[in-house]
Amino acid sequence: MSDRTLVAGVDSSTQSTKVVVCDAETGEVLRLAKAPHPDTTEVHPDRWWEAYLSASGDGILDGVSAIAVGGQQHGMVTLSEQDSVVRDALLWNDVRSAGAAADLTAELGGPAAWVDAVGSVLVGSFTVTKLRWLAQHEPEHAARVARVVLPHDWMTGRILQHGGGFERWTTDRGDASGTGYWSAATGDYRPDLLELAFGRVLDVPEVLAPAAPAGRTSDGMLVAAGTGDNMGAALGLALSPGDVVVSLGTSGTVFTPHDHAIRDESGAIAGFADATGRHLPLMCTLNAARVMTAAAAMLGVDLAALERLALSAESGAGGLSLLPYLDGERTPDLPGATGTLSGLTRTNATPANLARAAVEGMLCNVVAGVDALRDKGVRVDRILLIGGAAASQAVRQIAPGLFRAPVVVPRPAEYVGVGAARQAAWALSGAAEPPVWDLGIDSVFDVPARDASDVLDRYTALLAQVHGR
Repeated sequence: MSDRTLVAGVDSSTQSTKVVVCDAETGEVLRLAKAPHPDTTEVHPDRWWEAYLSASGDGILDGVSAIAVGGQQHGMVTLSEQDSVVRDALLWNDVRSAGAAADLTAELGGPAAWVDAVGSVLVGSFTVTKLRWLAQHEPEHAARVARVVLPHDWMTGRILQHGGGFERWTTDRGDASGTGYWSAATGDYRPDLLELAFGRVLDVPEVLAPAAPAGRTSDGMLVAAGTGDNMGAALGLALSPGDVVVSLGTSGTVFTPHDHAIRDESGAIAGFADATGRHLPLMCTLNAARVMTAAAAMLGVDLAALERLALSAESGAGGLSLLPYLDGERTPDLPGATGTLSGLTRTNATPANLARAAVEGMLCNVVAGVDALRDKGVRVDRILLIGGAAASQAVRQIAPGLFRAPVVVPRPAEYVGVGAARQAAWALSGAAEPPVWDLGIDSVFDVPARDASDVLDRYTALLAQVHGR
């Protein structure tokens, strides 16, 4: 153990902070700890720092040579001229800025104008929309704001401040591409869009190259650039062309590495950058694993029983369909939407069919993202299924038929944290490419012979019927 070089990755997510310590050469996970965050859509960043201190205690960082942070995207952390936090951070899943997104879209000239400017159509998750909301609804707070950073930026800076090595606020291409005021296509900030949203230009972090260090602590530990959580997961999974990740956690995301930016005026696919210098077209939904949790609560069972019920039902749940917009929705952009259960009859009104409809509805929500990538000419050779719901046997067995592609489940790992650790190892090495880590495959599920197109057709028809899309 003593001759190993150790690196650490921090996953500062919506729900918790996880610290993963890896062997810099092989990627082997040697230590892991976590601490929870408050379950809310706005939170003071100090709660993240307290969770980090808890998770990184008991010597877990002993001997670590480099560290990086993978953080939840889009969150708005507002700082004063003295770098104190002005108000609680608004997180990606806080939809109060949906109206601001619509207003800004119109003011710039429509969705196409935003795609031209920053590569993505605005939704209420993007940082720029939260800045508009703040300027309109809390002018007393807005007046104190001198700069805006993202959650991973703040954590990176806080680690350096705590370690005596802070010089300036930094970010990376991946996380910056989710702000709505930085373009992955040009590599530049758009101060005019900040001014449009907030009424004046704010200080923003320096965008570092993928393997660049943000600084070093006084004891010599390198702090790498860090990145957004989805970009961190992509780096942790070491994706190849044709690999499409479907992550089923609090949110549902679909993403894949790509050599150039994808233009999508429909708003289904966001034109993000990745953490390697390439691009990461991505679709995100608000409703994923918690759809199954809600269905289990409705049925009065635990998740294991819900899975058994879902697998006992036939494909299509006897005609029962669930549009799972339980927390509104981001893609499609329907922040005020609610869930809809359709096709209910006396014949199909069984616990098994409801459980099956919940799993199928959750998956159909992200199948739309995979199909949007296909429509843009992106290869879909296999689906890599990660996130909390990826452990579900019902999800694993139902998914291949809906995705129309083999489903691969990587070995269980904290892939955002592992990706951040891989970035730290890359920055430490000074190499042109990140280290090659092979974390392995847990299971492979092939496409079943039975066609599941009827499930997708009913889901699409229900969406059109309820929301006119």
